Amino acid sequence: MVPELLAVVGPTTGALLVVAALVLLVVIAALLSAIEIVDAYEKRALTVLGEYRKLLEPGINVVPPFVSNTYRYDMRTQTLDVPRQEAITRDNSPVTADAVVYIKVMDAKKAFLEVEDYQRAVSNLAQTTLRAVLGDMDLDDTLNKRQEINHRIREELEGPTDEWGIRVESVEVREVNPSKDVQRAMEQQTSAERKRRAMILEAQGERRSAVEKAEGDKQSEIIRAQGEKQSQILEAQGDAISTVLRARAAESMGERAVIDKGMETLEQIGQSESTTFVMPQELTSMVGRYGKHLSGSDVKEDAEQLESLEFDEETRELIGLDDISEIIGEIDEEAEMDVEAMEGQAQAIKEGRTEPDIADPDEVIEEMDGEVDHPTDD
Repeated sequence: MVPELLAVVGPTTGALLVVAALVLLVVIAALLSAIEIVDAYEKRALTVLGEYRKLLEPGINVVPPFVSNTYRYDMRTQTLDVPRQEAITRDNSPVTADAVVYIKVMDAKKAFLEVEDYQRAVSNLAQTTLRAVLGDMDLDDTLNKRQEINHRIREELEGPTDEWGIRVESVEVREVNPSKDVQRAMEQQTSAERKRRAMILEAQGERRSAVEKAEGDKQSEIIRAQGEKQSQILEAQGDAISTVLRARAAESMGERAVIDKGMETLEQIGQSESTTFVMPQELTSMVGRYGKHLSGSDVKEDAEQLESLEFDEETRELIGLDDISEIIGEIDEEAEMDVEAMEGQAQAIKEGRTEPDIADPDEVIEEMDGEVDHPTDD
């Protein structure tokens, strides 16, 4: 096609067209090479003929064509995986651990000029630092003090990375695993510890149960003894009242016998020829009181009937009639208070508002370990 075109237009004109096409291609290539589009989350380092010039900001940038090179740097937080590392702890226990490091480029110029590959450099530095930190700690500390390990690794990384224009934002150790033999030994130790704590808790529970049972028996015996005591008091009070009543009845029967004898005497006097009688005042008084009940004819309708004798103040105080109701009330009140107290304590324990007096297993274990380490001389 091109030779035919050259043959048509002539040799001179064809050469000119070829040169024009080449120039056009060069111009297009120069324009493409001179334009650099930088994303919003990155910066690029520009070198011209191998010399560092500047950092290209996000957007469209014009650079010298054909002699320029740019190097991309992501300004976002980046995640670096630290491969699993093997280390020997201070107490000679082998462990393996891996971590994650979060970094961010703060100065792209330093990251370009001060270090060849900042990501690989930070990763290698984190690996050696992780092994060093684990080797400086005991096995128990490597398993329990995860935050301390993270903090120490970050402190060790901050010095060199600042010179590279990199900031270490965070370090997280993912897993720290001891060897298989150590894991089996730890499992046996944990199992033995749990069994010991279970035995201590069971013993504490049995002791608490025995104490509660003894307390209940004690309260029951106290209430029973109080009941027996008050029963004896009431029985004694009843015997005293019965004795006084029998004495009063005997006194009343004696008075009745005197009246009967007086009536017989009056009958004998009435059969005599004398018309004048002298009667003691006491006899007339008794006849007035008991006449209606004895004969029903010689006493007025409104005469006083036989009334029961009242206990005098000395007799009531002697037999304790006024204190019986008070004693019975005190017995009932004490019994109710004891029952309510026991029911309230049981309900509080049931609802969890009062904890049973059970010692903490950890404290008991520490006391037992202290006695073993420092035995007392008998």
